[in-house]
Amino acid sequence: MGALAILVLLASLQAPSPAPVAVTARDAGRLEGTARISTRLTSTRMRVRVYNEPGDLGSSPPPAAGNPFANVVLYLEDASGLAAPQPTSAEMPAMRQHDERFTPHVLAVTMGTAVSFPNDDPIYHNVFSLSRARTFDLGRYPKGESKSLRFDRAGIVQVFCHIHADMNGYILVLPNRYFVTPDSSGRFVIEGIPAGEYQLVAWHERIRPIVTRVRVAAGQTTTLEVSIPLTESTKP
Repeated sequence: MGALAILVLLASLQAPSPAPVAVTARDAGRLEGTARISTRLTSTRMRVRVYNEPGDLGSSPPPAAGNPFANVVLYLEDASGLAAPQPTSAEMPAMRQHDERFTPHVLAVTMGTAVSFPNDDPIYHNVFSLSRARTFDLGRYPKGESKSLRFDRAGIVQVFCHIHADMNGYILVLPNRYFVTPDSSGRFVIEGIPAGEYQLVAWHERIRPIVTRVRVAAGQTTTLEVSIPLTESTKP
């Protein structure tokens, strides 16, 4: 090997690796559309109380009763093109204990997010999970107190209360920021997506995830309709 070739090789070994290219608005695309679900999916969940106690608040309607899409999450599955910096927010997302329910019933967050669990009820609650993505037990605490926890592993975390057996909620810990809950009419928009081909996943606790392949072009809007049929029988 000649001296010039050796110098070129040494220079290539010492050169720093190129930094990741930031996705600009010009390089990114937009995904928008409408979600449609089975009418059976919008039925009110039955609440089963093992016992009553002073301060029982279980008779009030669930907050999401008028919005059939409140517990639906649409997200793009992780891929190399989605490894974008996560946006920072000064406000910590919360799953409240309110009227003996976890509110919201479904909360989607990105990996590394801390979630607070405030107790708004005039009774003690407990927050725990045995899920593979995050196992924890925050113990009992009264009205006005709050505890928080960081979620670093992607997956579905089902949340319960030891004291009230019918209380449950879901935290979807997602590996990227490209997710959305449709509005009450089913319309959704996901902005700033790097150009590429992806799988859009529609999630609801009562169905198997619905997967739709989508192609996002730079500087363009991809429009689609997502159908979410009820494929499994519901259980009270």
